[in-house]
Amino acid sequence: MAGLARAAALPVLVLNDTNAPPFTAPDQSGFLDAVAGEAFRRAGVELKLVKLPAERALHNANAGIGDGDLARIAGLEAQYPNLVRVPEKLLDWSFTAFSKDASIPARWDVIRQRQVGHIKGWKIYEQQLAGAPHVISVDDAAQLFRLLELDRIEVALHARWLGDALVRQQDIKGVHALDPPLATREMFIYLHKRHAALVPRLAEALRAIKAEGLYDRLYREKVLSLTGPAAK
Repeated sequence: MAGLARAAALPVLVLNDTNAPPFTAPDQSGFLDAVAGEAFRRAGVELKLVKLPAERALHNANAGIGDGDLARIAGLEAQYPNLVRVPEKLLDWSFTAFSKDASIPARWDVIRQRQVGHIKGWKIYEQQLAGAPHVISVDDAAQLFRLLELDRIEVALHARWLGDALVRQQDIKGVHALDPPLATREMFIYLHKRHAALVPRLAEALRAIKAEGLYDRLYREKVLSLTGPAAK
């Protein structure tokens, strides 16, 4: 009880989150719930995650509505100057094309010529598809894969393990991940600049969690046990 009382007394930071199981979950049982939550506790704060559409999440974080964003690619500081990146990565993401047509080559030059959809605010896809002729952007993954299921698009762009999980959860038939991934990127926590003093403490906490073996153990338990080795 004393430990719980101490935890409750810690200041709370609210970060926007666009993930889904097995990475974040409503009951806080996801891999990033565990890893990021532990890192924040070691840095002296409690982490609370709120779900927002990806584009709005970035704008809100940059505007100081909330305290940051949980997992984004490097380099967003240039477009969102009020955000500070925690330099120790959370994980690697495999950015992947999904389609009913398994014969489509998984290459940007091919994907750009197809009827393609992605989630608003996923900057890697917005950058790579700039000027492409047939692009639809939606608010969330459920909408994205519904368009693919209804043949409104030929290709849906998402993260590999999140897409695989949604296809299984929704029992979507005939949809395949196209290999290899279009890109693999390191993902980072971003904080609003008013919390810049917390950044080195969070980076050190993440490094310690990895060095202790806790990161790998949680990854095996919460990700690999569900999605297989392609997830990391």
